[in-house]
Amino acid sequence: MSTRQFGISGQAFYVPPFRVSLQDWCAWTNNPWDKVRKVVGNGFRIPGLHENAYTMAANAALSLIENYDIDPEKIGFLALGTESSTDNAIGSVIVKGMVNEGLKKLGKPLLPRECEVPEIKQACLAGVYALKAAIRYLGMDGRGKEVIVISSDIASYQRGSTGEQTQGAGAVAQWVCENPDLLEIHLDYAGSASHYRGLDFRKPVKRYLSEQYRPNEVHLHDFPVFNGKFSTNCFVDETARAIDSMTEKMDVTFGDYLTRVKAVFAHRPYQRMPETSLGLAYLMYLATAESKSERFEELASSAQLDPQIIRNEVANQEALSCFENEDAVHANPYPNLMQLLRAFRDTSEHQDLVCGKVRLGAEPIKEFGNLYSAALPAWIGAGLEDALEQDLDLMHQPILALGYGSGDAADALPMRVAANWKQAAAKLNVKKALLGSVDLTQEQYHSLHAGLPTTLHYEPHR
Repeated sequence: MSTRQFGISGQAFYVPPFRVSLQDWCAWTNNPWDKVRKVVGNGFRIPGLHENAYTMAANAALSLIENYDIDPEKIGFLALGTESSTDNAIGSVIVKGMVNEGLKKLGKPLLPRECEVPEIKQACLAGVYALKAAIRYLGMDGRGKEVIVISSDIASYQRGSTGEQTQGAGAVAQWVCENPDLLEIHLDYAGSASHYRGLDFRKPVKRYLSEQYRPNEVHLHDFPVFNGKFSTNCFVDETARAIDSMTEKMDVTFGDYLTRVKAVFAHRPYQRMPETSLGLAYLMYLATAESKSERFEELASSAQLDPQIIRNEVANQEALSCFENEDAVHANPYPNLMQLLRAFRDTSEHQDLVCGKVRLGAEPIKEFGNLYSAALPAWIGAGLEDALEQDLDLMHQPILALGYGSGDAADALPMRVAANWKQAAAKLNVKKALLGSVDLTQEQYHSLHAGLPTTLHYEPHR
């Protein structure tokens, strides 16, 4: 491992004030609240007509600079990870301009002219790629500099679609530097995976030219085209491959690593997805580990399943792609493994090694909705703020961050909680960012979703 250590020294958050209560949404749409609450969450935010990915990113960055008393003149790299940009040429430099205007008003120094301003796009993995680029910058030509990485996105789905309840909007800014105060990132052991799936999740620009596109909707971003079941299967497949890549580099088994790690944070399109993905990854490990053969057969037997059929299912599964197999879009690649997971959920092992690892920050993150590239860093911040409130001893403890981007790629980032994490975590503003929300009526929600003016009473905040 490199003697120079890089990572995150602070985070700051911004979400729009306009909230859709999922309990209200269920009443409007005749959906079962109890199921939506357990699977998806409690609510989501929607941007006002004056907001977009750039304004949210700038608000988060200004909060970061103020909360942590960062010297803007030391910032040599300002990276924006997003899939919601509204300009096909530039992005991060727009945020830099907004931040500098805010810094002028605050009487602070400006971000320097020589600051690099990359925008990175890879669906929900864009923020992770931006973070990795920042660390590589610091390790190469950015010696002595510091970095701000911003993940900012708007998850907007067509009303009536299966994705509607998984919307959200917000931004997370991260202060990245050498000898970090919050989290050390072991990039030399990071695991990656990517594979072109076909029509997993897309935002075709040609939507704007479609005759079927309703002219009374004035969106500044694209509605996704997706297949929910196929996308879920791709999430499971790709994150498992990224975990394999990471554990191979670390020369450990996933079972041993999962036992040791104190928390797992993952991209979160909805509440249940990370738990399902982690549970299946662990069962895949049991199915292929000779040393765990007896335990795996015991679990399969208790679920009245043939262990060899499951082993063959895991070992012979090819990378999912609707190009190579059109039926893959509709099929379940792991039918027996999924049955085993349902039985596994009733065990204490699942409670310890799966639920127990994704527990930190789980409650506040239910209010954020799907933030796309900002979902993972938001959960990390919520988890560390939660740990601070519980007075947990996380110093030097390992945690795992699982990033995922539809279309399709995943990263497994091993991290370690820094020695000064409590002082840095005390400046996190996760719960504060959720204050002052305005619960929308059905009419207000429909208007904002369509990009139409509506009457709202609220106090602007940052």
